[in-house]
Amino acid sequence: MSGKWEEYVRRVKPYVPGEQPVVTDNLIKLNTNENPYPPAPGVQKVLQNMDAEKLRLYPNPDAKALVKELSSFYGIDEDRIFTGVGSDDVLGMCFLTFFNSDKPVLFADITYSFYDVWAELFNIPYEKKMLDDNFRLVKEDYLTDNGGIVIANPNAPTGEYVDIDFIEDIVKNNQDSIVIVDEAYIDFGAKSAVGLIDKYENVIIVQTFSKSRSMAGMRIGYCFGSKKVIDALKAVKFSYNSYTMSMATIETGVEALKDRKYFEEITAKIIATRERTKKELKRLGFSFPDSMTNFIFATHNKVPAKEIMSMLRENEIFVRYFNAPRIDNYLRITIGTDEQMDKLISVLDAYLS
Repeated sequence: MSGKWEEYVRRVKPYVPGEQPVVTDNLIKLNTNENPYPPAPGVQKVLQNMDAEKLRLYPNPDAKALVKELSSFYGIDEDRIFTGVGSDDVLGMCFLTFFNSDKPVLFADITYSFYDVWAELFNIPYEKKMLDDNFRLVKEDYLTDNGGIVIANPNAPTGEYVDIDFIEDIVKNNQDSIVIVDEAYIDFGAKSAVGLIDKYENVIIVQTFSKSRSMAGMRIGYCFGSKKVIDALKAVKFSYNSYTMSMATIETGVEALKDRKYFEEITAKIIATRERTKKELKRLGFSFPDSMTNFIFATHNKVPAKEIMSMLRENEIFVRYFNAPRIDNYLRITIGTDEQMDKLISVLDAYLS
């Protein structure tokens, strides 16, 4: 017999992450913006020396050791820092906490595709604002009545970055609503807007360990804001799930933050490889926004993106293709090691020549 329970199921179209193929020695995975380098050496030592007996205990719900290290690294008071299981968790908590009016939350039509998923899941009204023809934000679109604003900066999947003055104008003119700046890719040559939290109570800066710190598998996200904002986030988090971050995650996150030199070395490597790859892609007939991330969002002047994607896949090179309006002729190509990008360019050169 079938009951009526299905009538009450919350139905939402889920976020679809990049494909996670079985990684072999020959496969080059450039489709999910993972860091091609391992985490800081100290992370491995923590995992090797971890006392398994401690795992019978709950982790600290405030992730105090990690928050203390984040405070030291960024020079921001501990009571202005919030942590979560990846920046997705932090962003989801922000949506749930602050977007509760009848006014629409505003974000770009081409941006991180989880934003509208959260809005649908939490029954939050929202409006997508069109990027211009060069995939840039139109500031005036965000100077209108709203229930909140979310800006990915640099943007994904386009890679475009807007400067801090641009962000500040939006924050300053929307002090009745929360403005979230999602800085998942900020460490690859861009400048963070984190200083705005000292001037405005309504801004939240979200970052992650998944990209620049090579720890996507550990799921560490965090945000900075006013004490009042952080207190509100904690109240919602502790009403939902107090123990979100594992003990292993907290301890490895602390160790990653301690090694500033390694962090700077690998981000510099990725930036250098990205700039070299830009030149090679231009030579092959590609065009793209000027990325400030660990990926390039490229389209070819003659060959359709879907065709190139299929060809690369046959050569065991995975890149991300978005079958979506306005961007269905673009590929998002993660920056790998120099050797991986050389192989990519070699395969493209042979096919496009």
